[in-house]
Amino acid sequence: MDYSRYKKMDISQVGMGCYALSGAYGGTDISTYKKVLLHARKHGVNYFDTAPAYGPKAERILGKIIKPDREEMYVSTKVGMKNEIEPILSYEHVISSCENSLRELDTDYIDFYFVHYADINTPIEETLNALQDLQSDGKIVHYGISHLSQENASSYFKKGNIGAVMMELSPVARSALDTLLPICRDEGIAGIAFSVTGRGVLTGRYNRNSSFQDIDIRNIDPLFKYTRSESALRIVDELKELGKKYDKTPVQIAIRWVLSQPGIVCALTGPSKKEHLEENIGGSGWEIYHEDMDHIDDVLKREDDFLDREEPRLIKSILSNPLPNDSSEAISQLVYVLEVAAQRNMAKESQILPIFQKLWSLKKEGADDTESFESIKGSINNILNLHL
Repeated sequence: MDYSRYKKMDISQVGMGCYALSGAYGGTDISTYKKVLLHARKHGVNYFDTAPAYGPKAERILGKIIKPDREEMYVSTKVGMKNEIEPILSYEHVISSCENSLRELDTDYIDFYFVHYADINTPIEETLNALQDLQSDGKIVHYGISHLSQENASSYFKKGNIGAVMMELSPVARSALDTLLPICRDEGIAGIAFSVTGRGVLTGRYNRNSSFQDIDIRNIDPLFKYTRSESALRIVDELKELGKKYDKTPVQIAIRWVLSQPGIVCALTGPSKKEHLEENIGGSGWEIYHEDMDHIDDVLKREDDFLDREEPRLIKSILSNPLPNDSSEAISQLVYVLEVAAQRNMAKESQILPIFQKLWSLKKEGADDTESFESIKGSINNILNLHL
């Protein structure tokens, strides 16, 4: 394991995220997961990430695991989610949420405290005042941002003292290379990459016929659907081939590629098995030759061209035709459109977020009436009309 030096901290290049405890990828056995966390600690991982939104026990479980070596560990958690979907970043909520996280983690301080999602109803200045007060009181060491658009991130950079930025980054999710990561490099701020394994797609263990548990979020994840899935599987094939040269798996090549991006301090992975953890750790401690990095870049440029050409056609087709009668497929199509719209700056975050919240609420309620989903499609059409 190699370590990144940042603000007098030596942070393991491969970190451990606890998103799996949320149940997003199906059921997780708690006792097994605790063993994986302990295994991570023993293998040199010293950066652990969690959030209240990952479930009622997520912070508590992590707190118990790291307590014996707390001073040698770096812990991040987040603020800003209410009822699993509603962003809330008021001064009072930020303060009370941090106090609760400190209790759950059984610690006196949090190393990195991240804004989880943007709250369009709370001024950024109010949120920053709370974060700065927590920092002054010694309850958090650094604060940062996560899951924010470039527009919102820029406001935080201008008005606050951001210590780190979490961003999705992998060979199959590359938008941060042109948005958040350049700002991190310019400002000397740590980039913390998440979903570096593409939520498992880069392991090479999935194909076009793979299926997931009913509650697994990958059933509607755009990365596992339509043109993005086609592109992802081609990229996996390229990484497999390159891995033969280095005696590495495709996911190890992918993690090494992420860590090779200037500005990235840590790559978060969230395995629920020891053997997968060890495989992920194997993404650190070696280098990809320049000519092979150039080859990967050429492959990714080709896939960017493919997506630039095909995704607008696909979302236009989705929005121009009746949605499927099957509610899960209708939700998948609408989530895909919203994701594309957000990443391609086809609408403002303040326009997209309320529509997504409404769609997610329908999903949680188990709604299956076509009229509701067609209404959401109409709302999306309204905000994207100028781009289609």
